[in-house]
Amino acid sequence: MFTTGLLLGALLSVAVLWLLSGLFAPVPAVWREGVIVAAAVLAVLRDLGVLTVRLPQNARQIPQDVLKRDLVRGTLQFGFEMGTGVRTYVSASAPYALVVAVLLAGGGWAPALAAGLGFGLGRALTPALRLASGAAEEWDARLTVRLTAMKTVAAGAMAVAFAVLWAAGLS
Repeated sequence: MFTTGLLLGALLSVAVLWLLSGLFAPVPAVWREGVIVAAAVLAVLRDLGVLTVRLPQNARQIPQDVLKRDLVRGTLQFGFEMGTGVRTYVSASAPYALVVAVLLAGGGWAPALAAGLGFGLGRALTPALRLASGAAEEWDARLTVRLTAMKTVAAGAMAVAFAVLWAAGLS
């Protein structure tokens, strides 16, 4: 139920972003693409600690009482709220660069759908891997050591991909 909620929440968010992307259609594509690449580069610089940028987010946890009311519905709701990225803390900058890309790229719905599914599945991956490790506390410790590098690599890969697409005129 949690993963289903994550996917539904992410798909709702990306659908809203994709619908709003039409408002930016009159802006020349090269400008929109430049902003997309710049947002990805800013994400890398933020995750490296070079820049201090406050992200627009509700930097708090979803209350645990959501799960206590009804376990199945609560798990779905908890996942949905995490999947939207609106009512929870998002520690990495890459999802914000992805939001900018979906909002400004315009075009078809398939890339936006892929972005939403990727975000939802990415959020589902962490608890699944933690559970599969069989040693949650050790897994948490390893994650803590590697988290900055993981966030930076993700944002960097996204920045490179956006820049290559922009340079190739394939966006």
